[in-house]
Amino acid sequence: MKIGVLSDTHMRPTAGKLPDAVLKGLEGVDLILHAGDWTSPEIIEWVERIAPVESVAGNNDGPDIVKRFGYSKLIEAGGLTIGLVHGDRGRGRSTEQRALFTFQADNPDVIVFGHSHIPYSERIDGLLLFNPGSPWDKRWQPRYSFGLIETDGEKTEARHIFFDSRE
Repeated sequence: MKIGVLSDTHMRPTAGKLPDAVLKGLEGVDLILHAGDWTSPEIIEWVERIAPVESVAGNNDGPDIVKRFGYSKLIEAGGLTIGLVHGDRGRGRSTEQRALFTFQADNPDVIVFGHSHIPYSERIDGLLLFNPGSPWDKRWQPRYSFGLIETDGEKTEARHIFFDSRE
């Protein structure tokens, strides 16, 4: 199974479309996970045209997005249990710690989170923690990014896709 991973799109409909690098990079994915901060419901529709979407709301999402997705969830996909959270709420001093604490009782295989806009991938005692960064609002990062997670149910690989243009 091939899973596209987005977070912190922070886009407005006036952007017109997702960046070409995202559209090309997500071709053929089976599922897209979005870790919140869509900032506009129209952007959800753009992403849903690519593949089915599972998402949570972030701190910059309005009540309509919060009502639709909630703030955290567990997803079963490709033989994995995936915790999905934005990362701005709960205990912990860092985004990574807050994401871990959110699912501490659930024993997921992967935790996908966002909020910091910093691409991050680390395995801790077999648990994959993954932040795709942002495809639109890179903040202090040198490049825009999103992620791909591929699994055959036994082996799971995660990687970031970096790019330089919002076009």
